Amino acid sequence: MTEYKQLVSGGSPDGMFTAGPISEDDFFTWEALIEGPKDTPFEGGVFLAKLNFPSDYPLSPFKMKFEPPLFHPNVYPDGNVCISILHTGEDRTGYELASERWSPVQSVEKVILSVISMLAEPNLESGANIDCCKLYRENKPEYERRVRESIKEQLGL
Repeated sequence: MTEYKQLVSGGSPDGMFTAGPISEDDFFTWEALIEGPKDTPFEGGVFLAKLNFPSDYPLSPFKMKFEPPLFHPNVYPDGNVCISILHTGEDRTGYELASERWSPVQSVEKVILSVISMLAEPNLESGANIDCCKLYRENKPEYERRVRESIKEQLGL
């Protein structure tokens, strides 16, 4: 509730996103509308994400899922977001630093801003959509074309 009040009163930087509970009866399920970052293939798009908070939030992170799914190396084909800031526990692979993973001092705003950065600069070392990662590495212009095409489809153009 505190984070929601802060978002409502302060807004997001540059109006890049809005977020809040879907219903006042359920503060554990939020929607976020995220504007595609400028100078990326996502520019011009507005993307809906569902945020599902666990009962022990902020000790545990929320889950974030784009609906419909985005074609992005760090978004699973079902729309779930794969980003370090939402990971908990020890990283057995040694890839993520503890400071990059979830802690109770993180906020909805920080996570969404990290996701916006991720849209602009995918992390190919930690891919969630392997086919998308491969296309990005091997044929970035085709990847960008597919992203733009999917945005047009979502917008009904």
